[in-house]
Amino acid sequence: MYLLPAIDILDGRAVRLEQGDYSKVTVYHDDPVLQAQLFEEAGAQWLHVVDLDGARSGQPDNIEVVEAILRRTSLKVEVGGGVRSLEAIARLADTGANRVVLGTALVRQRDFAQQAVEEYEGLLAAGIDARHGEVAVDGWEQGAALSARDFAARMGALGYQHLIYTDITRDGMQTGIDPQAYEAMAAAFGRPVIASGGVASLADIVALAQVGDAIEGVIAGRAIYEGAFTVAGGVAACEGVLEAGSLAAEEQPLTLDELERR
Repeated sequence: MYLLPAIDILDGRAVRLEQGDYSKVTVYHDDPVLQAQLFEEAGAQWLHVVDLDGARSGQPDNIEVVEAILRRTSLKVEVGGGVRSLEAIARLADTGANRVVLGTALVRQRDFAQQAVEEYEGLLAAGIDARHGEVAVDGWEQGAALSARDFAARMGALGYQHLIYTDITRDGMQTGIDPQAYEAMAAAFGRPVIASGGVASLADIVALAQVGDAIEGVIAGRAIYEGAFTVAGGVAACEGVLEAGSLAAEEQPLTLDELERR
């Protein structure tokens, strides 16, 4: 299990949305590339990038930012948002992205879903964003009238090797996670999944580690930005170094200003 600090890009800045609502935006850094460097310096090895502009427009709008992150860090980068064509996958693959996340297109274009996995296999992740168990599309703004578990099973049957499951009702809210929900998704998918949405503390990561056979990785955003835990603490919890009884010993996180001065 590994940690993926999240950078959501909107209008050129690193932000987080509340429950996927574009009208409820918190800006955390004006420079997503510098934020990625800070995460790397703090101990991250992976980065989860969401092109929120692309999620709404239907095409990747921030490829240059992804390129800059890959050029200026050694992070493994997982990126999604607006990837709805083979051409878009190819463009991101050419940047050196380690994983490309598909979402809306998998729901609306079944032929594309099949073609993509046949051509790119392990490069791809199926992104399932759900509200109350129903898949949401178009930047989380529309319901798809499709069960998240059924869709996970379909993606597994097609041959997708990675799946990111986001509980929209918890995303950006720091309300905590439901490990059993990810267990159920992993069972439907047939492989471990990447957990996203609602991680509020190291205790949440430790709880996911208890069902570690079902979890490939953990995405965390707001909790890191707002100091609930450090990247180093999150990495340690993912690796099983921290246990519930030692969570209080997690050091106070450095501020962005402190990290930038290093």
